[in-house]
Amino acid sequence: MSTVAYGQREVARARYAVAAVFAVHGAVTGSFATRVPWIQDHAGVSAGQLGLALAFPALGASLAMPLAGSVSHRFGARTALRGLLVLWTLALVLPSLAPNLLTLCLALFVYGATAGMSDVAMNALGVEIENRLDRSIMSGLHGMWSTGALVGSAAGTLAAHLGADARLHHVLAAAVLTVVGLVACSWVLDLQPAEDEDPPPRFALPPRSALLIGAVGFCAVFAEGASLDWSAVYLRDELETSAGLAAACTTGFTLTMALARLAGDRIVDRFGAVRVVRVSGVLATLGGLLVVVGGHPAVAMAGFALMGLGIAVVVPLCFAAAGRAGSNPSLAIAGVATITYTSGLVAPSAIGGLAQATSLVVSFGLVTVLACCLVVFAKVLRVGDRDRPKIAPAKAGVPDRQA
Repeated sequence: MSTVAYGQREVARARYAVAAVFAVHGAVTGSFATRVPWIQDHAGVSAGQLGLALAFPALGASLAMPLAGSVSHRFGARTALRGLLVLWTLALVLPSLAPNLLTLCLALFVYGATAGMSDVAMNALGVEIENRLDRSIMSGLHGMWSTGALVGSAAGTLAAHLGADARLHHVLAAAVLTVVGLVACSWVLDLQPAEDEDPPPRFALPPRSALLIGAVGFCAVFAEGASLDWSAVYLRDELETSAGLAAACTTGFTLTMALARLAGDRIVDRFGAVRVVRVSGVLATLGGLLVVVGGHPAVAMAGFALMGLGIAVVVPLCFAAAGRAGSNPSLAIAGVATITYTSGLVAPSAIGGLAQATSLVVSFGLVTVLACCLVVFAKVLRVGDRDRPKIAPAKAGVPDRQA
């Protein structure tokens, strides 16, 4: 993208606009997730068929994400994000309309493709704003995504409790989120490609640097997916708790992730990305050990909460590092996003398969090992000047950087 001159006030305003976009994106996910049981009943599919269908969002996202760079190059960052976000919010309606397995798979493929492309576009803009502000904002942006997902989930839970038809619920949610998204997109940076800039390839393998960064994200997302889908089962089956206490464990994990992301930028600015990820890996590893060896519900719940705290900022920092890793940020971000989406797809089934062959304790032993890998491989996030910690205060008479 060309280096367009924007004042600090415009860039700061664009930061809040992109934060709203992240919240809208998360709200769509939360709105869908709470109505999956209704969608299953409406489509008349079994649990196994539903599991097959739920693989299609990740498949669609993985195939479509490399296209996001071409779309942004052709139409400009603002127009591309506006169009892709609208497609994503409107795609929320499709799964609830599906009357059978085939149409549900097709609907979820489109749902995932639009999710992935808009995800790449908004993360690329977030990285650009972060670089212009010269301060970490990606953790907070992903925190806004988590906040949006919680709001969407709360609204979906209320709709389900009232017995509302998911088609009506999703039409109303899509309409509201589309309007909010369009308003937010009008304030993001309108970046245009330079006249001599070659268009990115429609499909290309991610650069080697993105593969290394994506490997770090893979470990974090694997732990996230395993904890979200299996923490409640772990407490219920392994520690014989009530269903309510088991559900509270998952809620605690989600809340620690959201809070850590919202507070993470200040910590990253002070200590640097590499140091923060190393400490995060230590916390996540300690949390995994508490889950595996604790043997008591309170200890396991503390372990899952600690794991959420540890992995919360890793993926945002991976996206930020990918955006600085080469001359084509969108391609690198798409590569990292593809790897993390794949991790989110394989984690729940891998944990289940290993648990069936051994036990859930062994499964979370694997999660603990992957969390430990964050400590070992955190150095691959040392990309560019943005990874340098800012510990020393500004000297007297020397103005601080504008935030």
